[in-house]
Amino acid sequence: MPRPSHEQLLENERRLWAQGLVHVAGLDEAGAGPWAGPVAAGCVVLDPSKTDALVGVYDSKQISEKKREAMVPRIEENVLAFAVALASPEEIDRINIRQACLLAMKRALELVEAKLGASEHLLIDARKLDDVRCPQSAIIRGDASCLSIAAASILAKVHRDRLMLEASERHPGYGFDRHKGYGTAQHKAALLRLGPTPLHRRSFSPIREMVAEGSVLAKSNIASA
Repeated sequence: MPRPSHEQLLENERRLWAQGLVHVAGLDEAGAGPWAGPVAAGCVVLDPSKTDALVGVYDSKQISEKKREAMVPRIEENVLAFAVALASPEEIDRINIRQACLLAMKRALELVEAKLGASEHLLIDARKLDDVRCPQSAIIRGDASCLSIAAASILAKVHRDRLMLEASERHPGYGFDRHKGYGTAQHKAALLRLGPTPLHRRSFSPIREMVAEGSVLAKSNIASA
C-alpha cells in the first residue's frame, strides 16, 4: 500500500475542524507485544495552523529510530498539547494487555485534558475507550492514515524505547537496549540464564513457559555438577 500524502493523513482532522471542533485528540499505544517493560500511550492534539511543520510524521513502525527521535521535538513544539502515559508490567499482568493499553491511553488523554480542557473528538488507532463522554472514532491502521495518531505513536514509541535503554543499564545481560523487551532469541536465552526481572510480564505465556524451562535447566545443572 503506497504511503499517503501529508494532506491525506490530515483528512480526519480537517473534517472535524470544518465542523468547528478544535480539541481533536489522536491516541495510540506502543509496546503491546514485548515480553518486558510497560506499555506506553501517546496523545496529541494538533494545531490546525502548524500542520506543515509535521510533514514526514508517519506510523512509528515505518520510520527509522533516528527519524523518530528527530521528530519528537518537532511534534512537541508544533501541537496544541501532547502527553505520554504508561501502564506498568504489574498492571498488564493484573488486568491483561488490552485493558492496560486502554488504561495508558486514558491516562495520556487525562494529561492532555488537564492542559486544554475537555476533548471534542478522539481519533484512536483501532480502539475505543470506555467511559469517555466525547465522540470517538476507531480508525483501522490509524497510525498509517491519520496524522495525530501517527504523531502519538511516535511519542509513545520513543518514550518507551528510552525507558528500555535505561532498563538495560539496571538489568545488564538481557539486551533491552537492542530488542526493547520483544521476544528475540537473545532475550529468551537471557531469561533461561538469568530468570525474569521485575520488568517482565509474567502473565505472557512465553515468560511462564521460559521460567519453567529455566528452573528445569538450573536443577539439571545442579544435579550434574
